[in-house]
Amino acid sequence: MDHLAKLIKSLSKEQVRYYKLFAARTNHEHDRKDLKLFDAFRKAKDEEIDEEEMARHLYPGAGKNPWYRLKNRLLSEVNKSLSTLHYEEDDFIHACHMMALYRYFSSRNMLQEARYYLRRAEKDAESIEHFELLDIIYGEYIKHSHETLNINPEFYIEKRRKNKGEQEAVRAIDDLLAVVSYRLKTTQNFATEENPVLDLLKSTIDDFIKDRDLKNSPVLRFRIYAAVSQILLQRHEYKSLEQYLLKTYKEFERDKLFNRNNHDTKLQMLTYIVNSLFKNKKMKQSLQWADKLKAAMEEFHQLLFDKYFFFYYNALVINYSVINPVQAIEILEDLRENATIKSNSFYQLFVYLNLAVLRFDTQEYKESIRHFTRITLLDGYKNADPSLRMKINICEVITRYELNQYDVLEYKLAQIRKDYKQLLSHEAHGTEKELLGIIRDLQNSTGVKNDKKLQDKIIRFVDWTRNNTDRDSVIIDYPNWLDRILDREKITR
Repeated sequence: MDHLAKLIKSLSKEQVRYYKLFAARTNHEHDRKDLKLFDAFRKAKDEEIDEEEMARHLYPGAGKNPWYRLKNRLLSEVNKSLSTLHYEEDDFIHACHMMALYRYFSSRNMLQEARYYLRRAEKDAESIEHFELLDIIYGEYIKHSHETLNINPEFYIEKRRKNKGEQEAVRAIDDLLAVVSYRLKTTQNFATEENPVLDLLKSTIDDFIKDRDLKNSPVLRFRIYAAVSQILLQRHEYKSLEQYLLKTYKEFERDKLFNRNNHDTKLQMLTYIVNSLFKNKKMKQSLQWADKLKAAMEEFHQLLFDKYFFFYYNALVINYSVINPVQAIEILEDLRENATIKSNSFYQLFVYLNLAVLRFDTQEYKESIRHFTRITLLDGYKNADPSLRMKINICEVITRYELNQYDVLEYKLAQIRKDYKQLLSHEAHGTEKELLGIIRDLQNSTGVKNDKKLQDKIIRFVDWTRNNTDRDSVIIDYPNWLDRILDREKITR
């Protein structure tokens, strides 16, 4: 799949709507080849369009050059629409847009207008501490001082000097982070030692940062937090992550580092703390920190409340799924009617998938299958990653086995093997491929108790999967389900 196809398929409904409005600004013809191609990519879903056939359809007998020009034009227009749609949302994009306008007016010797946009670019760049862009901006001010008495070059020379100092500090931080990342990645057994991450951080900072002010810089401390937490997350070092986050969060609070400008970081830290405690099976503590997350979401007149709405309820669901599944179901049932949930296809998928799994875990299989069936009608399911869709279908098959719906089961098994043939050929989905074979054998068996070969196959699968598969990569816990079958058959291991 080429870049243009991937880009168009990734667009949200809002971005699609805006592109079509953007495209119509200059041309209102009904027979638009660019829009036809755009819609063809959108409708193609997982498969790729036949470009040769599409080219013949749009440009019969004209060769490939018009086709390539159309693709290039469409790519350019989609990129322009995205830039226009989002430039107000991102200070850097907005600053670059202001710089483009500055250069436009400057090239036409409209200096007053040019300086207006240069000032706006400066304001944006300062707000995000983009020192490289500020260096360019100050250089433009100094250059324009030759042409007007309204600009004092000494003022901007001093600004540029200070800015270069800030740049050097950032480079020092980047160098430090590179060393921290390397030492973290090459150090083993974090979880077995007492605060090894914190000790390693302190020694690394002492080795590479001699400036006392820089050591205590909020910029440095926040960037170290971001780098360290990401590394520990990637390595699944949840014990070390918990220790590091709890200590760091309390230090940030003590030093009053949190404010409106970095509120997003505060909320992110709280979600990381909640999840690390959950991973370490400290559900009650995790719920306590979920309460802190909810309280923080109310700060600054509910700034970023909507962004973290899902993370808060996800924290409740994952914890109550373990300690009180009935309460988790009640939370999800209430969420079904929530306006925010209804407006977001991903949130809807989350709610119904968790309801289906929880009903399965509580052995309410009829309720479970009802939710699994509903899931396949959701936009969130249709737009989901093929791997996730395959796993959802496997969960439905497992549930239908428990309901003794063998006719539907046989059809669904064949459908999965056909629809996800390519995925199942990959080593990454070897677990699912093996499981489908076990489900087929269970369907054809007269009873596991009378089939020693199948017993051994199930036991090997359970043992291997439990030791080698990340629980987060599956929806239903396959080993627990198969153990349940062995228990029903009174098969001892």
